[in-house]
Amino acid sequence: MSLVAGRVIGDVVDQFTPSVRMEVAFNPQYPVVVNGHELKPNLVTSKPSVNIGGVDMRSSYTLVMTDPDAPSPSDPYLREHLHWIVTDIPGTTDATFGREIVSYEKPKPVMGIHRYVLLLFKQRARQSVRPPVSRDRFNTRAFSQENDLGLPVAAMYFHAQRENAPRRR
Repeated sequence: MSLVAGRVIGDVVDQFTPSVRMEVAFNPQYPVVVNGHELKPNLVTSKPSVNIGGVDMRSSYTLVMTDPDAPSPSDPYLREHLHWIVTDIPGTTDATFGREIVSYEKPKPVMGIHRYVLLLFKQRARQSVRPPVSRDRFNTRAFSQENDLGLPVAAMYFHAQRENAPRRR
């Protein structure tokens, strides 16, 4: 499913053209995450492996993970809830080489099917990204503007809902 159809473009970020390859996997036994696929919350309890393409190691990237559907997709008044930020990730490596400025918080949807969005931004300079004051009511667009990040260079999202929840959006 595309970022437009999944309303990632619109709800979270403006239209952009992906220019860097990003692969996300939560478990070595499972394939990389595909846009719009559903993952069970028990599979996403640990931070994912995030591999970043890019042209060279001199470029630095910031990874942001948010939930634009908090606390429920029908009433997302906490939009967005911040789950993770890693900065200063060298191009051609993975997120473990970066600096975690907001620790990973596992998805725990209570009501409905939530979208969890991972966005990759190219930094203008290393150690230039500051952590936000709160996880709740995080705003990706404002965060990008405050830290001079511009539009994302890559994005992907997955769905998750509470285990044993009725299947509805």
